[in-house]
Amino acid sequence: MADYILTYTKKKFYPLEPAMADIHIEDIAHSLSLMTRANGHFKRFYSVAQHTVNCCKEAQSRGYSERVQLGCLLHDASESYISDLTRPVKRNLPEYFRIEEKLQSLIYRRFGLGDLSEAELKQIETVDDALLFWEFQALFDEQIFDTAPAKTMDHDFSQRDFTHVEQEFLHLYRRLTGG
Repeated sequence: MADYILTYTKKKFYPLEPAMADIHIEDIAHSLSLMTRANGHFKRFYSVAQHTVNCCKEAQSRGYSERVQLGCLLHDASESYISDLTRPVKRNLPEYFRIEEKLQSLIYRRFGLGDLSEAELKQIETVDDALLFWEFQALFDEQIFDTAPAKTMDHDFSQRDFTHVEQEFLHLYRRLTGG
């Protein structure tokens, strides 16, 4: 059997040899809307797509550029093709990091973000870490950092139907890209 996955839009996708033409926003939105955060250990279903939607909204609330907002929406997009590993495991698998980085870079290029600056990447990382903290606070009643990071708005951590989250993800994508 060939080393590909079959995506939601029925494309053959080769995760170890990804092609930009095979990356589709519909596949990303659908897959991430069904993928759980925290490896499924939160008290209720909370998807990676809902996380990235919240990140995008936080970036907008902070007044970050539309490029950074789109970067926040897409920052976990590689997971739609290769899944995710928990941070403790991921740290010990350097080959996974290389695969993830190669794919995420290609995804950013595919959607016009291949030239994100270090400052823009830092803004995306800061938003991602802030949402991570507030997700664990809201969904696990755990404070995972010594100091609570700033947030500029309240976020929806409720259990939502995946189809609604998928549509919101696509709506934000279209608003930010005009597509």
